[in-house]
Amino acid sequence: MAKIILGATAALTAALAAAAVAGHHLKVSGKWGHAESILKVFGEECGTPIEKLRKVAEDMVGEMHAGLASDGGSKLKMLISFVDNLPSGDEKGLFYALDLGGTNFRALRVELGGKEKGVVNVDSEEVSIPPHLMTGSSHDLFDFIATSLAKFVSSEPEEFRPLPGRKRELGFTFSFPVRQTSISSGTLIKWSKGFSIEDVVGEDIVGELTKSLERVGLDMRVTALINDTVGTVAKARFSNKDVIAGVILGTGTNAAYIENVNAIPKWEGLLPKSGEMVINMEWGNFCSSDLPLTEYDRALDEASLNPGEQIFEKIISGMYLGDIVRRVLLKMAEKADFFGDIVPHKLRIPFILRTPDMSAMHHDTSSDLRVVGKKLKDILEIENTSLKMRKIIVELCDIVSVRGARLAAAGIFGILRKLGRDTVKAGEEQKSVIALDGGLFEHYMKFRTCMENTLKELLGDEVAETIGVEHSNDGSGIGAALLAASQSQYLGVEDS
Repeated sequence: MAKIILGATAALTAALAAAAVAGHHLKVSGKWGHAESILKVFGEECGTPIEKLRKVAEDMVGEMHAGLASDGGSKLKMLISFVDNLPSGDEKGLFYALDLGGTNFRALRVELGGKEKGVVNVDSEEVSIPPHLMTGSSHDLFDFIATSLAKFVSSEPEEFRPLPGRKRELGFTFSFPVRQTSISSGTLIKWSKGFSIEDVVGEDIVGELTKSLERVGLDMRVTALINDTVGTVAKARFSNKDVIAGVILGTGTNAAYIENVNAIPKWEGLLPKSGEMVINMEWGNFCSSDLPLTEYDRALDEASLNPGEQIFEKIISGMYLGDIVRRVLLKMAEKADFFGDIVPHKLRIPFILRTPDMSAMHHDTSSDLRVVGKKLKDILEIENTSLKMRKIIVELCDIVSVRGARLAAAGIFGILRKLGRDTVKAGEEQKSVIALDGGLFEHYMKFRTCMENTLKELLGDEVAETIGVEHSNDGSGIGAALLAASQSQYLGVEDS
């Protein structure tokens, strides 16, 4: 009798074990199925077929026209930069730049040697701004900057000292929202990036800096107030006259391009002799019903500091791509137990997964995707990930970056369309070059390659032959000094 009971117990145990294994397999296969379906739906929603990209480009052109017609007429600000003389390459002499865009600022001294020698030499120094000055008075902040500049100028080579009666000339890159009023003046609209100095909001930022330069006894005048995207155009144009636009794809994104002054209805006053004007599009704020937005993009936007704004930036720029990947992974963890029964707590932290980490996973070529495994362990504290899991994560990175890169290409195609550079005219040998800068473009190679290939696809082979994309770095530094040179009040005045 005991033998029979024991035998029955063993059989029951074996049956239960088999059922548990089968249940586990069902659960595992169900988990993968659910995770893969979340990924599949996301991939479909992120789709960027060429016809959709053409519509996005057309919408971009429409918004450009509206923004050029009147202030506030478009999601695109289409700001007049007052830069109507871009560097020609002939500029010679010593020029300075001040690049203020965050908790550090840079001072640069750039020696130019004209057509023959180009940029001969660049000296620069980076200075940290003490936190108390970021929320104090404008007087204190600009005096600190002016004192640092004076110290930097003191190491200037003797042969470059200005002639009697002349001042050194400075290009000032100020990466905060400004309402520009001339090439060398603009009122601060609001601070960002941790700055909050109320007494200067609504004031001319160049006027404030000039007062400080005078207080410290520095013979220097600001000849150009610019933003980094306009600087990118200037830097590239110095060495290549075919440059027509500059695009920044980094933490944020923006574009500037050279427009015909007759195509700017909102321009008031005398038309510049050059017939050209650099327009700062502020294209991060572009929005269109044709943009492929998903529930993850909407949730990211709602949780942001500026809901409803900068929608284009939120789907194509480095600040956000990694967080879109995190949000999809979180849904997989919550709805499909992708990482097991417990949702990894680090996965709930916004922006913990940065775009450089996403790029490293996307570019992992090892057979076991060990970089992906290491990133998951180091950043999200997720251990023991399978190869299948890692492959799904690489596919997710691909979906997010391909959408961003193809939309960036559509934006560039929109600029080319607006300028009539999307067709080849019979007998014309025109070449158009787009200058690009920013960490996303420079370091995320799969993003860059996809963007360049998509632009060729939109243009077609014949036109693509006439369009170039080149990397142009440090528009905010060297570009500002070059604009100080091209706007110099001593142009055409012979040294004596």
